Amino acid sequence: MVSRAYTVAFQGVEARMVEVQCAVTAGLPAFSIVGLPDKAVSEARDRVRTALTSMAIALPSKRITVNLSPADLPKEGSHFDLPIALSLLAALDILPDDVVQTVVALGELSLDGTLVPVVGALPAAMAAAEQDRSLLCPAGSGAEAAWVGKTQVIAAPTLGDVVRHYTGQAPLPPAEPGEVSAPPQGRDMRDVKGQERAKRALEIAAAGRHHLMFVGTPGSGKSMLAARLPSILPPLTPAEALDTSMIHSLAGLLDEGGISRARPFREPHHTASMAAIIGGGRQARPGEVSLAHNGVLFMDEFPEFPRMVLETLRQPIETGEVMIARANAHVKYPCKFMLVAAANPCKCGYLSDPARACARVPQCGEDYMGRISGPLMDRFDLRVDVPPVAFTDLDLPGSGDSSADVAARVAAARATQAARFKDHAGMRVNADAEGDMLEQIATPDAEARALLTKVAERFHLSARGYHRVIRVARTIADLDGAQSVRKPHIAEAVSFRLVNSGAG
Repeated sequence: MVSRAYTVAFQGVEARMVEVQCAVTAGLPAFSIVGLPDKAVSEARDRVRTALTSMAIALPSKRITVNLSPADLPKEGSHFDLPIALSLLAALDILPDDVVQTVVALGELSLDGTLVPVVGALPAAMAAAEQDRSLLCPAGSGAEAAWVGKTQVIAAPTLGDVVRHYTGQAPLPPAEPGEVSAPPQGRDMRDVKGQERAKRALEIAAAGRHHLMFVGTPGSGKSMLAARLPSILPPLTPAEALDTSMIHSLAGLLDEGGISRARPFREPHHTASMAAIIGGGRQARPGEVSLAHNGVLFMDEFPEFPRMVLETLRQPIETGEVMIARANAHVKYPCKFMLVAAANPCKCGYLSDPARACARVPQCGEDYMGRISGPLMDRFDLRVDVPPVAFTDLDLPGSGDSSADVAARVAAARATQAARFKDHAGMRVNADAEGDMLEQIATPDAEARALLTKVAERFHLSARGYHRVIRVARTIADLDGAQSVRKPHIAEAVSFRLVNSGAG
């Protein structure tokens, strides 16, 4: 007789169903696992055997074979321990086989039978709901999995509790979702002295999820401005929160099963590797671009990142997803993020200050900013010069709008875009609009089109640059509450496009 249990194998955020088959047959005593398991899965036989022994369950002196089907799908991770144990217990007639087959299980076993939390409980619960099965997981993963809400989640502390639950001796209550953590109180925009143009660019970028670059001398406030971006971003919608949390679940970043409504703000160091930024490594884990999905990826000292790492950003920025190709698998992760980059104008940082600049000016600036390729620079919608703040301004009290004031305007613009794109899958903000949809929502009036045509010809804008100007103009119009894109909107969008761009 062959008993069956079910679990999942992760390919990106997709959880593929795996059938765990167990057969106990006559032959020399052995315990083998087949079906393309990795080292962690192969070692499950020792953890399962010892955990059962701790429960006073002795394995028979027979041949035990566990098959993970489909056999050509790579199986990675320690979460296969629990389903292997379930199928074996069903094969030994300790658990009813028909009950075990109604469950999707995942969890790592300790040698004493304790169930250890594993990553990926949230996407596993989604897969279980699609299969009309319940989910069985460790107690530490239950609060996370229960957020799906479409299937029953049983969170057990130990393997013994699992046996007592499914044999009716001591049923376990369904798991409850974890806490919704409130967005942290960010730093306030009013703390920034001066830099009105940079603050305006930050507001536009937040409203339409446009990519933004700050260029300025050291200490001019580039990082300070970027650090205040979370304080003006609207909270994640329920759909976005679940979408983002699935990626964070695979990365093991969900804190005690709680889901945050705050948008991700990732700021990797410039020594980060390509695998850290794009994704990859062991089990093709998500990188920073995917962990920033629906949020912000802030890259300070942008030209200091390795050239190859910078160039790999080009495709994810355009498509909103990243494909990690490996010899035995191709894993896709979503990565619709807002890229905010900060850079000094040159290696010494004082290109515009003759008294402090190095002897290699202007070649110093050309070489330094030349590390950013033209195609990558072309993907920034807004480029802002951040000049140094005068010492006299630093003594002045905080002025301008607070983060709450700016956040209200950003939220209103986002609400307008949400209504605009409600019937268009894959589009949520103006940065997503393309093709016919872009023409429909952002066609400039005659006066604005004449200005845009003149600028495009004069500065040789690329087709990408042309359309990005229109998208930014549409966002500016949304912030103004305007129905159509007019000349002032195009003029402001163009002014942000041409700073330090030369062309494109």
